[in-house]
Amino acid sequence: MSKALFLDRDGVINHDPGDYTCSPEEFVFNPGIFSFLREMQKRGYRLVVVTNQAGISKGLYSLETFHAINQKMLAGLAAEGIYPDEVYFCRHHPDFGKCLCRKPGSLFIEKALARFGYDKSRSFMIGDRERDVEAAESAGIKGFLVPVNSILHSHQFPDL
Repeated sequence: MSKALFLDRDGVINHDPGDYTCSPEEFVFNPGIFSFLREMQKRGYRLVVVTNQAGISKGLYSLETFHAINQKMLAGLAAEGIYPDEVYFCRHHPDFGKCLCRKPGSLFIEKALARFGYDKSRSFMIGDRERDVEAAESAGIKGFLVPVNSILHSHQFPDL
C-alpha cells in the first residue's frame, strides 16, 4: 500500500490573497512548493489535493473558471515533475445548503483512501485551516496545520 500526502490548495499550494482566487491570472504558486512536493514524491508519497471552493456557489467565479485555474495548477505542477493522483473540490457553501463533501467533512479524503488504496497509517494532510486538520483526523489520518502561504520546507513533517 502506498502512502499519500493530502494538500489543501489555496494558502498551501498557491498564494491565498485573503478572499478567493477567482481567475487563472490570480493563481500564483507559493514559494518553495515545487521543491517540497518533488521531495515528497521522492519519499514515496502520492499527492492528492482536497479543496473547498465556495466561491462557485457564491457566484464569485464559475465552475468553468475553477477548471481553468485547476488546469493552470496541474500544468504548472507537471512542468516541475509533480503529478497529483486527483484533485477533489467542493463547490458548496453552507449558506446555500448542506453537502457531504465540504471540509471539515472527510468524504473526499475517505474516497481517495478507498479509491487508491493508500495506507492510512502512513498518510497525512497539510492545511492552513483547522477544518483541514479536522477532515484528516475524521478520515483516520494525521493532519498538520500550517500558517497560510507558508514555505512548507520550513515545517517539520514526519516521514510516515
